[in-house]
Amino acid sequence: MTEAAELPPAPDEARTVFGEYFPEAVRYAELLADAGVKRGLIGPREVPRLWERHLLNCAVLSEVVSEGVTVCDVGSGAGLPGIPLALVRPDLKITLLEPLLRRTNFLQEVVELLGLDHVTVVRGRAEEVLGTLQPVHVVTARAVAPLDRLAGWGVPLLRPYGEMLALKGDTAAEEINGARAALSRLGVVETSVLHVGEGIVDPLATVVRVEVGESPGGVRFATKRAKAARAGRARRRR
Repeated sequence: MTEAAELPPAPDEARTVFGEYFPEAVRYAELLADAGVKRGLIGPREVPRLWERHLLNCAVLSEVVSEGVTVCDVGSGAGLPGIPLALVRPDLKITLLEPLLRRTNFLQEVVELLGLDHVTVVRGRAEEVLGTLQPVHVVTARAVAPLDRLAGWGVPLLRPYGEMLALKGDTAAEEINGARAALSRLGVVETSVLHVGEGIVDPLATVVRVEVGESPGGVRFATKRAKAARAGRARRRR
């Protein structure tokens, strides 16, 4: 078994980005480097680059998230990008959606330890919570799946005219081109590639923005949502 390397000191950029929540960001980094590695949530080789590659790379996503919106972080894993985003944006209401129990246990521990009252942990897959999870303004994701599959999970969770923000790599434009047909079927009306984190991360973080119209997920998911909503109302009346 490979031992985790030592967590390096936080760079000056972290103090700038996290501001008054810098101590909580340090604690989160320490948890990732210790319990996160021991529980298999991140690889031990990621520890030396936790700040630059993971925490800061995720935190700069806040540059393109509107004020006061609801967010669902799909396939949250160890909390990336949801927890760094929560640390820099206490104005957001964030749901960390993750299907694996060991990961949701870790996420719940982190949320409680850091006092993130605006963050909720939900165990489940995106397709399972459709109709039970309140539709959100923004869906976020990082390293979950190729864009066409990711959109199939994330887009139906959006409110009308919401958007999905997916942290991607150098192949972002190629993924968009390869997924255009699938995105169109899901009610997507606009896609773009954004670069964020100027002066904070190098290279800049690449974000694929997927914007939907009035029917997130397309007709099939609209029918499924309506059916789930009717079932929910029927249960409440009993």
